[in-house]
Order: sequence, then structure tokens, then C-alpha cells
Amino acid sequence: MKEWLVISDPAPLKGSLNMAIDEFLFSSLGEEPQTFVRFYQWEKPTVSLGFSQDIRKAVDLDYCRSHGVDIVRRITGGKLVLHHKEVTYSISSSDREFFTSSVANSYKSISQGLMRGLEKMGLKPCLASSHPSSYAKGDSLCFSHPARDEIEIEGKKVIGSAQRRVGSRFIQHGSIPLVHDEALLKSVSLPGKEESQIRMTSLSQALGRNVSFEWAVDHFLAGFSEYFGVVLKPKTFAASEREAIARIQKARYENEDWTFLKKKNIQWELL
Repeated sequence: MKEWLVISDPAPLKGSLNMAIDEFLFSSLGEEPQTFVRFYQWEKPTVSLGFSQDIRKAVDLDYCRSHGVDIVRRITGGKLVLHHKEVTYSISSSDREFFTSSVANSYKSISQGLMRGLEKMGLKPCLASSHPSSYAKGDSLCFSHPARDEIEIEGKKVIGSAQRRVGSRFIQHGSIPLVHDEALLKSVSLPGKEESQIRMTSLSQALGRNVSFEWAVDHFLAGFSEYFGVVLKPKTFAASEREAIARIQKARYENEDWTFLKKKNIQWELL
């Protein structure tokens, strides 16, 4: 059986560090087939934007600044996400045995692995079939509608994901709310009136009881292992890897030129 390397961060981390670690894992993929799986939390409420989103059309900057909400921009696409009281996952892989070169197929495969974890929790998830055209084109919230092959429970989105692919390598990461905080999500965002409806749920809401980060991660890991037929092996970062992560964090995710896309003509290559 093949091995996947697992990085599980039980301690909540700063948003810029979370994004730097994900980028490092993606960038470290080589020619040999390899897969990294990571689960993590955030030290404070943090808004993340899709790669090309206009921050001034999506985020209430005044609210975020006055209420201590961080803002980061992802290297993946997708819509605005509020990371708060959740499990966040990321998968970085160059292994075509499990993931084809198609964005849609790899996205669906990961959704099916996540669904296996939800089923182990006692839930009945399903894949969404479609979304309104306005969702794809607008600056709406990630959790306003399930996109095709995203996961929903009783018609409500429970996991929001985004992917970036370069050749045979890709990274996909996503948000899995433990607790539903719709009021805060609406406060940090600037959705249009026609896009203000939020169709989301959380693990605690779906199960009817409180769910811990550790409990949820254990079930998702078991779901991945069973669905993909792999052995999950823990990975820790060497000192040199942590130094590389710190460089990425400073150069990109703590750089307002990146967060606000102030210099659009710059080619933001992966570090």
C-alpha cells in the first residue's frame, strides 16, 4: 500500500503561517508521486480570499480592522471564506494513480474521500450537482451555494474547497465548519443583495452535538485511508523546512502587495 504523509497541527496558527505551510507542501512536490495531507486550525477569525478576488468588493475592511479579523489571500481560486471554529484540510499531490490531470476529477475524488469520513461520523452527505451562474461570476461567499461536486448535507453546504494545479501537481484546501457562525460571516463580507443567502451547515449542527477538532480529524483520516486504500504516516518539518516556510510567509502572506493585489503586473511565482 502506498503511503501518504500527514501533517496535523493541533495548535491554532496565524493565517499567514497556515497559507505558507500549504504553499511549501505544494511547492516541495517533485517528479516522484507523493501526497501530503494536512489538517489545521486558525488562531483568530481569518478571512481568506480566492487568488483573483477583488478584496474591495468582497471584504468589509473596516469591520475586520476594528474587530481583529485577519485577512489572507490564497494561491487557490474560489470565493471568500471565514475560517473560525473549523477544521481546515489541505491535500497536495503529484500522484496520478489517485488523481488524474483533470481538476474536476481530482476535486470529485477528494470530495468522495471526505464523504467517507462524514459517513463514519454517522452523517449522510451527498455531492452537489450544480450552482447558479451568478455564483461562479460574482463575489459571493464560498458558502452561499454548493459548487458542483462539493459536499452538502440536507441541501446545505458543509465543506467549501478550492484547488490550484500546475502540470501534474495540485493543491486543494477547504473549510469544514465545526460551528456555524453566520452572523460573523455576514459581518466580514460585502455580498450583493441578491447573493446574501447563506446555505451552510456545520458538523455540530448536522450531528446535533458539539464536535472537537481532534475527533473530526480522526474520522477524516480514517475516511481517506479507507477510500484511497493508503497508509497514513505522520510527517514533521525539519529545521530547514521551517526556515523555508518562514520565508514564504514573509515574502507573500505578510506582504500587502499580495493580499491587496496592489501590483497586478507582478508575476507572483510560487516560492
